[in-house]
Amino acid sequence: MTLTNARPRDAADAAGTGSLVRKSVEEEALVTGWRPLTETSQLVTARWPREHGFYVEGGRYSSLLLTESLRQALALLTHTVHDIPLTHRLGWEQIRSTVDPGALSTGSGAGEVELLITHPQVRRRRLGSVHLTSQVEATLAGRPIGTASLRYSAHPPAIYDRLRGEHADAARAFARALPLTPPVPAALVGRGDTGNVVLSPTSGTHTWLLRVDTSHRVLFDHPHDHIPGMVLLEAASQAAQLTTAAGAVVPVVPVVFDTTFYRYVEFDQRCLVTAEPGVPEADGRVSVAVKAHQGGHLVFASTVTVQPQV
Repeated sequence: MTLTNARPRDAADAAGTGSLVRKSVEEEALVTGWRPLTETSQLVTARWPREHGFYVEGGRYSSLLLTESLRQALALLTHTVHDIPLTHRLGWEQIRSTVDPGALSTGSGAGEVELLITHPQVRRRRLGSVHLTSQVEATLAGRPIGTASLRYSAHPPAIYDRLRGEHADAARAFARALPLTPPVPAALVGRGDTGNVVLSPTSGTHTWLLRVDTSHRVLFDHPHDHIPGMVLLEAASQAAQLTTAAGAVVPVVPVVFDTTFYRYVEFDQRCLVTAEPGVPEADGRVSVAVKAHQGGHLVFASTVTVQPQV
């Protein structure tokens, strides 16, 4: 389907969006519609539920719900607008996102978020890979609530399998996942359910083990050949909260993620997550440098800015 004959989708059409947004559990598909605006931009709508087992805690949305919404939106547009087959494998390289903490209250009902997405650059390689950059502006009821800029890619199966080598088969990679490790205290990372904790304690200061629960129905609703980026972003969020929790009068909320994905993170190896807090700013904000290493390599880095939750 090309941009010229792409048709707008409405909520009634959304029943089949799960495969387009790369979710196997249909109710986890947040995107409800989209329509073209120009040759390079589209408007995507997403429904934020008032209650959710992972993205809602204590009447507040997770900061990463916006990121998950735009992840699904971009997956949809790569197919419907950019003619990239569903068999291509998508992967993020860099993302910088911001969110207004004042927009994270669930309010009295589900909220419809609008994502204005522009692709200023789409580069197609001879063997089928596509490299894209995008800019995202998010609004809720007409109010700006966040932004994002991304670089990501889509590879056809032959190229992706060559990149992944022995880890290319998702079912086998999933089966090789290390045993689940114990969680850090859920309350210290803003969680009420230990099942939503993605870090395990270690003896090191500001150092944790990535905790990977492949039975988690939101983070792993289908087998993956590597640990998804949303798991790593959640780990960065939790590490930043743990690092700034000591002596904090009120909880903190992540408001900025500036992230680079360097390597695929495997299920069958330990992954260590470290955090180094910066100097608090006058408004109470703190930027925390979070890094993940696996097999002696830097695989992920994110500077997470947190601020006191009002």
